[in-house]
Amino acid sequence: MEKILGLITASVLFFLSALHIFWAFGGKLESITVIPETNGKPTFVPSRGLTLLVAFALFGFGTVALWSSGNIFSPNKTSAVFSLLIAFVFLGRAVGDFRLVGYFKKIKNTKFAKYDYLIYSPVCILLGISYFYLGWNNF
Repeated sequence: MEKILGLITASVLFFLSALHIFWAFGGKLESITVIPETNGKPTFVPSRGLTLLVAFALFGFGTVALWSSGNIFSPNKTSAVFSLLIAFVFLGRAVGDFRLVGYFKKIKNTKFAKYDYLIYSPVCILLGISYFYLGWNNF
């Protein structure tokens, strides 16, 4: 079960990493659904460097999923600690900043808020649970 969970988790994160690389090098998708907005305008415009940093972090997280599940290396306490830390990152993202992202956001009437509620936060919860399971099993 751990190997399959690790493969699914890593696949999701590798896809998201590739998507961020696509955006970093000028790829266009409807940005209104992936960046929080206020008053009809994006709250920030991510730089190429920041977008690549997120891409590399997501790729690293995917690699940890493969490690913790025993797909690329033998899982150990270090992989367990990394998995638990990543679980808290994703679960924290699902809870949000109490303003623009997560289930407890205040601004709820934007297109991003709808996608965040229906897609982004649930995916973060599932990823958080996945990492928690992988980390807990390796202790």
